[in-house]
Amino acid sequence: MPRPKNERIVHQPPLFSEFKPSGVAGRLLNKTLLSLDEYEAFRLADHIGLSHAEAAEEMEISRSTFTRLIEQARKKIAELIINGNVLLIKGGNIHFRKNIIRCMDCGYMFDMSIESSFINCPECHSKNLLNLAGGFGHGKCCTDRNFNHIKKERR
Repeated sequence: MPRPKNERIVHQPPLFSEFKPSGVAGRLLNKTLLSLDEYEAFRLADHIGLSHAEAAEEMEISRSTFTRLIEQARKKIAELIINGNVLLIKGGNIHFRKNIIRCMDCGYMFDMSIESSFINCPECHSKNLLNLAGGFGHGKCCTDRNFNHIKKERR
């Protein structure tokens, strides 16, 4: 029986969780699933340019685990570009450090700590807000995890 996977840390939820080639109905395309931890590995290594060791530390995983994640992510991204698949970003054993809130009335997006609560949009004061971390099923679990991690560091 394999041992359980450690939780991986993702800085914040992706702004978009689905991509597809233009001009083709999504229902006609094969799907490629990229987990949130693979997304984060790709973001840290290929978008931000961190070394494997730096990125692994950011995600609180070993360097070898990070290397496996980035290789899986790159293979999936190549597959979807070459084959014209739909990319879906979801799943994985993760927790977010920060959150992104999108106002559904004015479109304004703002970052906040995962522990913070929100009531209205700072731009238009609307209460019609979308919690992007919540869209991935995260919220209190990430708050509790980050709080417990901070308590351990202080010891």
